[in-house]
Amino acid sequence: MMHTDVIILVAEDDEGHANLIKKNLKRAGIINKVLLFKDGQEIINFLFGKGDKPHRQSGEAYILLLDIRMPKIDGVQVLKRVKADPSLKKLPVIMITTTDDPREIGNCHEMGCSSYITKPIDYDSFVNAIRQLGLFLSVVQVPTINGE
Repeated sequence: MMHTDVIILVAEDDEGHANLIKKNLKRAGIINKVLLFKDGQEIINFLFGKGDKPHRQSGEAYILLLDIRMPKIDGVQVLKRVKADPSLKKLPVIMITTTDDPREIGNCHEMGCSSYITKPIDYDSFVNAIRQLGLFLSVVQVPTINGE
């Protein structure tokens, strides 16, 4: 089972999708803390210690579920910044998006994403995909994040 001290970060601008992800991870047996971020700037602020909202903590283990199409800063730019930062480059990043363009999938993998999941348009298929993601998360090992 995934260690309960691993914090799942969900950067998703569609509130309905974010809630479905959270609910279906729980249904899959994932009881970890889940933090939701509504755009790329919010997740950047959290990860890089900007702004007045809570920030990531050194010594914590995180996994990032990242949508590509988001306002302010898109997921590809977030991925690029995370993987370029020495203290964050080991952070597992799973892209979850409606985009199934092979060039974009290849680009995200080249930049260092851990996995790429295409969101099905159909509600039941989306729910099933998130439950399968929950099964994956139940066995994955996640490193802790060190401070700068």
